[in-house]
Amino acid sequence: MLKSIVRAVGAAARLSAASRALPLSCPTLCSPSSATIRPFTRSLWMLNNNGASSGYRPKLFSSKVLGPSVSCGCGGLHTDGDKAFGDFLSDEIKEEKKIQKNKSLPKMTGGWEMEMNGTEAKLTKHASGDKITVTFNVNNSIPPNFEEEVEQGQPQKSAEEEPEMVSTPNFVVEVTKQAPKHSLVFDCHFPEDEMGHAEGEEESDIFAIREVSFQPEGDSDWKETSYTLNTDSLDWALYDHLMDFLADRGVDNTFADELMELSTAIEHQEYIKFLEDLQGFVKCN
Repeated sequence: MLKSIVRAVGAAARLSAASRALPLSCPTLCSPSSATIRPFTRSLWMLNNNGASSGYRPKLFSSKVLGPSVSCGCGGLHTDGDKAFGDFLSDEIKEEKKIQKNKSLPKMTGGWEMEMNGTEAKLTKHASGDKITVTFNVNNSIPPNFEEEVEQGQPQKSAEEEPEMVSTPNFVVEVTKQAPKHSLVFDCHFPEDEMGHAEGEEESDIFAIREVSFQPEGDSDWKETSYTLNTDSLDWALYDHLMDFLADRGVDNTFADELMELSTAIEHQEYIKFLEDLQGFVKCN
């Protein structure tokens, strides 16, 4: 009998020691209250369920930030952050309209007619049987200005001192003659090093030809199967003749200046419209 009691006491002691060691060796069997071992072991639905039997709802999931704060027929989520966002956009729109230079788009001289398709503009004119079409898109047309970065210890520039943002889009010139069924297409751009000239410096072209190719007339996609002449390694005499060819058809420095002014006005209009659409989306107007 005495031996049986000793064995029973020994077994109970071993069982008690094993139960004390269990949380260290078997974390999967820890008590639900042991947050230091597994802080999130319940499903998100259980933690956020109003009908949970325990009634426990952590603050992480009951914050007013995630709950609708404004009643709206759209059924969307409205938060305090959305309200602050909408107020910020209202101020931003007012400031952008205040500094907007052109309420209406400037006109291009030289007999160009313009068509708009969203952020894409198409200019068209005719010159003695030749049809000249210039297409550009204002998306991503504002070049990065590294001079705007404020150096450490330097005072921040005022609004009047800030450099004016100018849109310098890539543009495609398509020259079509009556007889051929293909067009001569020029891929042009505004090089950064040609944007400004010092006083007394000889004027040079403010735009450059990147590539030239024959493409099917009226085809909006550039066919890679057509031979494309890259001007990086082109003979300068041939390049000058190509530039003169464009100038004779009205695509010269004057045209390029006016195109930048037009593109800048379009880009600013589209930016303000985007802010207004974003404000309406956030406020659900």
